[in-house]
Amino acid sequence: QVQLVESGGGLVQPGDSLRLSCAASGGAFSEYGMAWFRQAPGAEREFVSAISRSGIPTYADSVRGRFTISRDNAKITVHLQLTSLKPEDTARYYCAAQPGGGFFTPPPRNAAPYVYWGQGTQVTVSS
Repeated sequence: QVQLVESGGGLVQPGDSLRLSCAASGGAFSEYGMAWFRQAPGAEREFVSAISRSGIPTYADSVRGRFTISRDNAKITVHLQLTSLKPEDTARYYCAAQPGGGFFTPPPRNAAPYVYWGQGTQVTVSS
């Protein structure tokens, strides 16, 4: 059973930066495609970014150029660097793992293939 624990959220002002982390345990981390999703109050969960087993990233159009995903297989951790934050980035951010994800192919943007989910970390962007 894989467990994912997110950290790094907080209350920041527009234009600020945050670094989210997702620590994994209980599984073969290097065999998983990893992703971040987010959900704002009253909205559906939406794709933010994903990274393949080999480290190839993909991003939602709304965050491309501002967010950067990375993974450290030795430390079994995936990070999401958030820069130039906007109020519309306010949401709970969730880490997710897709068992058997492609090595070179970025993981999918829909939530269904992701079997393991963390509890999320809150990001609030407000002046």
